[in-house]
Amino acid sequence: MEIREQAIVPLGYGKYARSDRIIALDPIENDRGPGRRTRVYIDQLPNPLIASRTENSILASMVKTPREVLEATAALELLQDLLDDIQQVGPMLRKSIKEEAGLDLEELERRIKDILEHEFDAE
Repeated sequence: MEIREQAIVPLGYGKYARSDRIIALDPIENDRGPGRRTRVYIDQLPNPLIASRTENSILASMVKTPREVLEATAALELLQDLLDDIQQVGPMLRKSIKEEAGLDLEELERRIKDILEHEFDAE
């Protein structure tokens, strides 16, 4: 992969960094939620910035990649965001949504996990 020189990379919520100054991306595993997806380590900053985007989407913005890879990355990021949001829905609301709208969040969550696991296994 080739890093774009001096490209501005959006980190989310109004945070930006130069692509050639980012030295590490660390996905947040615990306490991950809206606005807390990735620690971004930047040259000459003592502490990492907390990005609301996933490490894959930040990396896609940093490197020169074909359009198809960017589109696939955006789709996977959207699925991950949906999964994160679905996992925040409690059992009572899930039941109500299923009864009122016919939307089975359990099934949707399972299908998204299957897709994401398949994509990570392929890498």
